[in-house]
Amino acid sequence: MTDDRYYHVDGELVPAEEATVSVDDRGFRYGDGAFETLRVYGGTIFGWDAHVERLAATCEALALEHGLAAADLRARIDETLAANDLEDAYVRLSITRGVQPGKLTPQSEVDPTVVIYVKPLPRGGLEGDSVWDEHATVRTVETRRIPDDAIPAAAKTHNYLNGILARMELRAVGDGENEGEGEPAADEALMCDLEGHVAEGATSNLFFVRDGVLHTPTTDGPVLPGITRAFVLESARADDIPVREGRYEPADVTDADEAFLTNRTWEVRPIETLDGTEIGAGPVTKRLTQLYDERVERACYR
Repeated sequence: MTDDRYYHVDGELVPAEEATVSVDDRGFRYGDGAFETLRVYGGTIFGWDAHVERLAATCEALALEHGLAAADLRARIDETLAANDLEDAYVRLSITRGVQPGKLTPQSEVDPTVVIYVKPLPRGGLEGDSVWDEHATVRTVETRRIPDDAIPAAAKTHNYLNGILARMELRAVGDGENEGEGEPAADEALMCDLEGHVAEGATSNLFFVRDGVLHTPTTDGPVLPGITRAFVLESARADDIPVREGRYEPADVTDADEAFLTNRTWEVRPIETLDGTEIGAGPVTKRLTQLYDERVERACYR
């Protein structure tokens, strides 16, 4: 099966099947790179400024001085979307430290590798169709989030081994329950920190509602400051929904009235069950979903 899409690699549009990077690239060797997952609605990158800010923070944490202007990166994304004739899409922008000698310590001079990958996603906003068919099933896993003192949680790097191990744990449980069919035990893995407080999903941020108050784990712990997470919090506060950011036990979530996950692809996805306990959506989740859709509509389709 051929892939007729085009990707953007180091300033050039290339057919997807021909898109490659060097085996000496530090992104491949060490996970030494930064990335952003973006959503494009109606040809507009949603939350572009927030992505630029977080990408800059990640590169600063890595001391990766790539020398690329935001306008240059934006132009490359726009060119890739146009080449693929996409107006509603998923975009992954990656910047690595590039090809350097095979030593752990990076050189200060950087010739970055820049890759832009795109794929179609449904229209968003008020007339949009969800990328997921059902509410999420979630299970807590034994794999713990890496402490912020070890690897900065706010840095969105190529090294996703922590999340991979969590998802592999889900698959191992699923194999045991389904006679080795290779299906994960749930849609998402909920990870805790070393003290046992809930942190986030393998690829998502967590929210739950109790007595009308919206709760989410604090980014003072090992929690990625998700951009969708930030937009949901902004919408909640603007709509006078009480918000609390703190440290919580898994039981706080299973006892919740409502719970949902957020990320760029899922947007706001209600949690159907956590460890087999039914939770589901409710008025706060539905209101925040509406507010998110309205924000997308205003920013991208009008």
